[in-house]
Amino acid sequence: MAEGPSYEEAREELIAVVQKLETGGTSLQESIELWERGEELARICQRWLDGARARLEAVVRSSSTGTPGDAAPPGPAAASPTDTASD
Repeated sequence: MAEGPSYEEAREELIAVVQKLETGGTSLQESIELWERGEELARICQRWLDGARARLEAVVRSSSTGTPGDAAPPGPAAASPTDTASD
């Protein structure tokens, strides 16, 4: 079972969070919580994109050298998507 949401799940939730913040009508506390969740989701999406970029670069490198690449399995780069440490 995968840890944390997939890129698509995180992106969809992030879109919903942004729409809710843009619409307004939430308390200050709820707005802060939504903002924090949005930051976390953005970090998750960025890790997935970083992982995809690393895989593509590995494929390009292996193609240019003529050796088979050791492409990493799909997923976010290095840190777990559930890691909530600040960037």
